[in-house]
Amino acid sequence: MTPHEIWQQFVNDIDHTTWYEYAAVFAGIASVWFSRIENIWVYPVGLINTIIYIYISIKGHLLGEASVNFYYTVMSIYGWILWTKKDQQQHLVLHVSSSNKKDWLQQLAFFAAFYVAIFFSLTYLKKSFATGAIPWADAFASATAYTGMWLMAKKKVESWYWWIATNIASIPL
Repeated sequence: MTPHEIWQQFVNDIDHTTWYEYAAVFAGIASVWFSRIENIWVYPVGLINTIIYIYISIKGHLLGEASVNFYYTVMSIYGWILWTKKDQQQHLVLHVSSSNKKDWLQQLAFFAAFYVAIFFSLTYLKKSFATGAIPWADAFASATAYTGMWLMAKKKVESWYWWIATNIASIPL
């Protein structure tokens, strides 16, 4: 494709973007910002993003993407609960922290379990249903995202590492 054709495709796609797709994108950007500043609005704004993306993904027959966003939705509710939990003195219980060795082993086990499950599922589904899947790469991107979201709910600094890995893996996909 020439640069002109790429630009034309971009303009055409912008013209066909719905208001709710824009809402999902801006909610996603805002959610990342709220996460960065450790603001509870990360979750309600994130829920706007994930719920709209579930709808968009189902409408586009992207069931894998819909399932990832469903997981994000569930984990957002879980994270919202954890982030607002208070002790008897009304102090927040959960604080940003770094992982110790035990936490890292749990993260790696969590990642590995999802990676294996997704890899074998996609390998099986590739034969008749998900012919465009790249099982090892799709499983890696999904498992890192699942791990990142789980750690974000627990206010672990390492969630950012997992999100960065997700983004790097997702670009070529």
